[in-house]
Amino acid sequence: MADAAKGDAVRMALLTNRLQSIARKMQNTLFRTGRSGILNTAHDFSCVILTRDCRLLAAADSLPIHIMIGPDIIARFIADHHPTYERGDAFLHNSPYHGNSHAADHCIVVPVIDAGGTHRMTVLVKAHQADCGNAMPTTYMGHARDVYEEGALIFPAVKVQRGYRDIDDIIRMCRMRIRVPDQWWGDYLAALGSARIGESELLRLGDDVGWDTLDTYAEDWFDYSERAMAAAIRRMPSGRVTATARHDPFPGVPDGIPVSVTVVVKAEEGRIEVDLRDNPDCQPCGLNLTEACAKGAAMVAIYNSLLDHTVPPNAGSFRRVDVSLRENCCVGIPTHPYSCSVATTNLADRVSNATQRAIAEIADGFGQAETGPIIPPGGGVISGRDPRAGGAAFVNQVHLGITGGAGTPVTDGWLSIIHVGNAGMCRLDSIEIDELHHPILIRTRELVADSEGAGTWRGAPGIAVEFGPIEGSAIAVHFTADGTVSPALGARGGGSGGLVQAHKRTAAGDLLPLPACGGVRLESGETVVSIASGGGGYGSALARDPARVKHDVDEGWITAARARDVYGVVLDDAGALDLPATLARRHGQ
Repeated sequence: MADAAKGDAVRMALLTNRLQSIARKMQNTLFRTGRSGILNTAHDFSCVILTRDCRLLAAADSLPIHIMIGPDIIARFIADHHPTYERGDAFLHNSPYHGNSHAADHCIVVPVIDAGGTHRMTVLVKAHQADCGNAMPTTYMGHARDVYEEGALIFPAVKVQRGYRDIDDIIRMCRMRIRVPDQWWGDYLAALGSARIGESELLRLGDDVGWDTLDTYAEDWFDYSERAMAAAIRRMPSGRVTATARHDPFPGVPDGIPVSVTVVVKAEEGRIEVDLRDNPDCQPCGLNLTEACAKGAAMVAIYNSLLDHTVPPNAGSFRRVDVSLRENCCVGIPTHPYSCSVATTNLADRVSNATQRAIAEIADGFGQAETGPIIPPGGGVISGRDPRAGGAAFVNQVHLGITGGAGTPVTDGWLSIIHVGNAGMCRLDSIEIDELHHPILIRTRELVADSEGAGTWRGAPGIAVEFGPIEGSAIAVHFTADGTVSPALGARGGGSGGLVQAHKRTAAGDLLPLPACGGVRLESGETVVSIASGGGGYGSALARDPARVKHDVDEGWITAARARDVYGVVLDDAGALDLPATLARRHGQ
């Protein structure tokens, strides 16, 4: 029996690696062939493999807010409306009311059909679009009162290929409505190619090992993952905490949006419950969460909080998490026609942050502080016409300056996390590549001293970016910034991170404040100044290792005055650590 169990474990490990390698091949295809910078530079996409009954099986290095629950709902919705599949079918889906994250995330879904015509698995590729047909050249319409003002093309389970050939009616719709049709077309082909790579590799795997073997593997893998999740939860104490947060004032919500999250850890049962029902109804703005993002945001926080990366994020481990939502709730299940344009980020981050902070209060050594809110201009969508390319239109989101990582029980905040929902899977842009691709000049990019949330483990400092159009050009920058009023909070005595700021610098050098949501047009000689939020700290700043504080001073991330006044760490005139003075100061504080 021991030998049989060992053999099963080896087979499970081998098949898991095979499936993960297929997902990575899908990702590499999209990354290498995507046309827009949001794909081939920022890596804002995800590739997953689902069982035939729509359960998440493998996801490789995908964005958590993309894959937690959402793909399962999408696949079920497509199956409901297309009860029979044929080999060569492909579907385009981006409906925020039917499992998708937000309308800007176009999903290509391909059923994997074996030689006998049996549906075996499904692959899904989700790719954020540089432009999705919105009323303004941005994929984040925070001010949109409803989906009609938002303007995005919505495709609810629309068949886009039959027999491996495009249905041109759909393609023409997209090319007519989207501002950068050739760029969209290239991204569509890249996503489709990624899905077809997954399909062909899975068919080869089925031929290699047999579909019955893969079916058995999937159930065993889900059971193993559920046991791993239950064991991780049992290491925590039981408890119940309600944590609150608030999104900044925004168009349509002048008082902001309060968020309440109740977390219940049932350690003996190996189960966590998150209740999001005690929250406001859907709001007349683009911040409302989709069902996928509401559930996903809570689940992202739980996986962050366990601090156990051996737990596989799949349909098996999902069984140990219960997230309660209600319909017509801004952090629940949206009702048409409320807009969910910004569903993946702002309000979703408030849910994730409150959830992981609640877990930190239940269990010392678990949870996290809050990751910094977004989206400042340094993560905004730029658009205009490029004089270097004959006046051709361009639209693209840049990731030039967002940090905001949260302090955890064991690490400082991650500098390049960008936001809690993508867990660092997206990447900061290269300055040189952005300047090559677009008619912009980035004048500065630097960390902001003393903007970290202080703590035993500090949050990441904020980052400042200043950029504008090249000489003789003009650009628009659209952004939907949270965190200009409500900072990222610390956990277990940790401090708050620095606030988001946005300014326009005129050609004369005057610095003018910008509203948190909207856009700014920059003429030649003008720039936008973006300061991204810092992350919250975990634990008391007075318990931080003095050597780590000195390191932060040496790096220029904090000043010597902050080291003394906040961390109780004293440096002499030469910058060396004065340990006796430090101990005396900390004892006095």
